[in-house]
Amino acid sequence: MFDAHLPLFLRLLSLFHVVTPPLLLWAIWRLGYDKRGWKLQALTTWIVVPINYFWRPEQDVNWARGLFFREQHVMPGWSYLLLYLIAVPALVYWPTHLLLQWWAGKESAAAAARQSTPL
Repeated sequence: MFDAHLPLFLRLLSLFHVVTPPLLLWAIWRLGYDKRGWKLQALTTWIVVPINYFWRPEQDVNWARGLFFREQHVMPGWSYLLLYLIAVPALVYWPTHLLLQWWAGKESAAAAARQSTPL
């Protein structure tokens, strides 16, 4: 996005990161929150990240070899991968699940209260 050598249109495509979170929150508010979501995301991570670890290791997709697209050398690669596969669901997906579950419950309770109030 900040590389001036890339065309402006290509750099502006990165702005989808600004639109996506509000759109997803609106979708959860509108459609509800599926409590199985974090488990599916963890399963997807356990499948995709090891593939990224072994396939094209020079690109370090999804930080499968180290944080911030730099290969780490503190521990053996396989132990980093195992730690990553445990830490990300526990420290990112689970708290996000709890937050979204709370937010969806709060919003749906407010919507139910609005519907039950006679005009």
